[in-house]
Amino acid sequence: MKITYLLSAFSILFMVNLTDANGQDNYDANDWANLRYYQAANAMLPPASAHEERIVFMGNSITEGWLKSDPSFFAGKPYVNRGISGQTTPQMLIRFRQDVIDLHPTVVVLLAGTNDIAENRGPTTLEAIYENIISMAELAMVHDIRMVICSVLPAHDYPWRPDLAPAEKIYALNQMLSSYCQLANIPYVDFHTPMSDQQKGLQKIYGEDGVHPNLTGYRFMEPLVEAGIAKALKRK
Repeated sequence: MKITYLLSAFSILFMVNLTDANGQDNYDANDWANLRYYQAANAMLPPASAHEERIVFMGNSITEGWLKSDPSFFAGKPYVNRGISGQTTPQMLIRFRQDVIDLHPTVVVLLAGTNDIAENRGPTTLEAIYENIISMAELAMVHDIRMVICSVLPAHDYPWRPDLAPAEKIYALNQMLSSYCQLANIPYVDFHTPMSDQQKGLQKIYGEDGVHPNLTGYRFMEPLVEAGIAKALKRK
């Protein structure tokens, strides 16, 4: 009995370490919103030039992984990646001032919400996720930063949090975000519709683990997000 218990405990610890090693969750228990993650990079980032239209990409592992998977998309452009793997919307809301507002971008691209549905920081509601995203949009507006809100990518299951049945929750949240963007005149980038399979999961061609895009997925997403950015830049 004790041997079985020890083996089970070892297996759990092994899986936690494996998850961390794969960059699924960069959570720091001593820094809940992970404000330290980009502090040095922010300090070294030069001010935007007079004619530069800086674009900050704010999000979770899907945003952070974008730069790692396709650095050429960011090269030579005024794009600043501020994704942190594993993050939920309340964590992003806390660091929104440091990692977005204080960088003085023209546009912020927000792709967030899937980790909330995965309950990375505990159970939550769609309304709470929606309100956190809207709060970030309102902060951006107050500081004359144009907003692009992206749909949550489809997911039929989370490998690190199985059996939560996220597909319909993601679909419902996206409907809420799309409606808000229409009312608030904010560009909405719909990744979900073209990237979904028949079960409202991520098509394998776009991401083997069913959650995170591969290079093919990111390259499919890139013209869609750039169209959203172009719309935001045209709006006064």
